[in-house]
Amino acid sequence: MHDVSLELQAGKILTVIGPNGAGKSTLIRVLLGLQKPDSGEVWLKSSLRIGYVPQKIAINKLMPLTVERFVALAKYQNNDDIAKSLAETGITHLNQQAIQSLSGGEFQRVLLARALLQKPQLLILDEPAQGVDVIGQAELYEKISALKDKHGFGVLMISHDLHLVMQNTDQVLCLNQHICCSGQPDDVSSHPEYLRLFGDLPAEGLAVYTHQHDHCHDLQGNVVTGSCRHPEHSNNHNETNEHG
Repeated sequence: MHDVSLELQAGKILTVIGPNGAGKSTLIRVLLGLQKPDSGEVWLKSSLRIGYVPQKIAINKLMPLTVERFVALAKYQNNDDIAKSLAETGITHLNQQAIQSLSGGEFQRVLLARALLQKPQLLILDEPAQGVDVIGQAELYEKISALKDKHGFGVLMISHDLHLVMQNTDQVLCLNQHICCSGQPDDVSSHPEYLRLFGDLPAEGLAVYTHQHDHCHDLQGNVVTGSCRHPEHSNNHNETNEHG
């Protein structure tokens, strides 16, 4: 990785995108002080508090560990701080649940709650939507944006997919061992270098599904027998849908 320069600001979200091997994780390790750069320098505000959400973390399946206890292990805080952190991430109802039993989306919110206990001025998230379904990803990105607005911290977020984070980021940096392009989401999504790296990905994820529709549904989506009661429905017609 070379010729990479960026600036993080309070109250702003900077999203770094790029293919596997682009240097995204290396960039995070350098910013966290876990790896020294071969050249250049990292300047951090004095006594900067950083909250970190890793891409993944290994937990022994046999360890008796509740969500509340796991969050508390990050740094000793009083019970009120822990309760507030769980509430802000929408997982209060999971506080006594075994950490190993959580879904991907629930676990990512637990990691976010743990990071919030640091009362961060900078929040760094490495692929925060890893293992989360599309709906859950959108909700998670909205939650991160809302927390940023509430607390005023800066956010550095690593992602593979610009389309899912476009509405919840201020600046985008496209990385592939160097900065390919940067700017606002709309500008980056139409940049030739971005299109070269990612332009054909959405189409590859689509499949055509043809459904012989010979029945009707009620307002709850249940199949009903007999003739259709709604004028917008007609029997024996084909529907073609695209599913990602």
